[in-house]
Amino acid sequence: MKARRHIEREFGVPIAGEILPQERWTNTALKKIPEGHLNWQELFGRQAPVVLDLGCGNGRFLMGSAVWRPTHDHLGLDILPVVIRYATRRGNQRGLGNLRFAVGDALKFMRDHVAPGSVTEIHCYHPQPYFDPGQVGRRLMTPEFLVLIHRALSSGGTFFVQTDNPGYWNYMKEVIPCFFEFQERHGTWPDAPKGRTRREIIALRRGLPVFRGWGVARSMSSLDEARRLAEALPPLRFSADRHLRELDEVEANE
Repeated sequence: MKARRHIEREFGVPIAGEILPQERWTNTALKKIPEGHLNWQELFGRQAPVVLDLGCGNGRFLMGSAVWRPTHDHLGLDILPVVIRYATRRGNQRGLGNLRFAVGDALKFMRDHVAPGSVTEIHCYHPQPYFDPGQVGRRLMTPEFLVLIHRALSSGGTFFVQTDNPGYWNYMKEVIPCFFEFQERHGTWPDAPKGRTRREIIALRRGLPVFRGWGVARSMSSLDEARRLAEALPPLRFSADRHLRELDEVEANE
């Protein structure tokens, strides 16, 4: 008799990978990010393309990528320890040696710990719009942040973004094409028709629009050129559309 597979679901949507017997679990937690640029070969024990997920939440997207692309190494980062605990537990249970999760600030991580040209893909799904006026300075998708993304990507490297906030999306469409050959994605990603992330699944279930896009880094003569361009771009200001705040509560509590 064939053993029953242990598949985990969230909102009825399977989370990639099978929960393995405990003796096959691994450790996906990067509990302390070392000083300086990360050495990806040392971290994963091999030379492979690196995929980053900044603001990875509970790790749904990154686990799927690690399961389906064993040839790639993956690191997910989130500022909230509670969601990283969920992510590491699930990654451990699936025995994924090509996956790590860490707690940290995405801007600081990109500035201090990612070497230029060392990453193949960077994903940033549903960055927090920060509805309170006193917190708008914490918004992530600034020109400075985009310079760091551009710097980190290898030649031909790709940046993926997604949000359900129209104001945020309008700003992204204005500034991201300055650094990337940017294309909007109409419809869900082909690998995840019900949603790549927990947040996307919730938004789709409620009939809300989700905005998606991706781009390949534009050629620039130097980091100084990218910085001069960033200084000339408009600051990250937009109406946060407060009725969407309800989704934050749903995502946190369901």
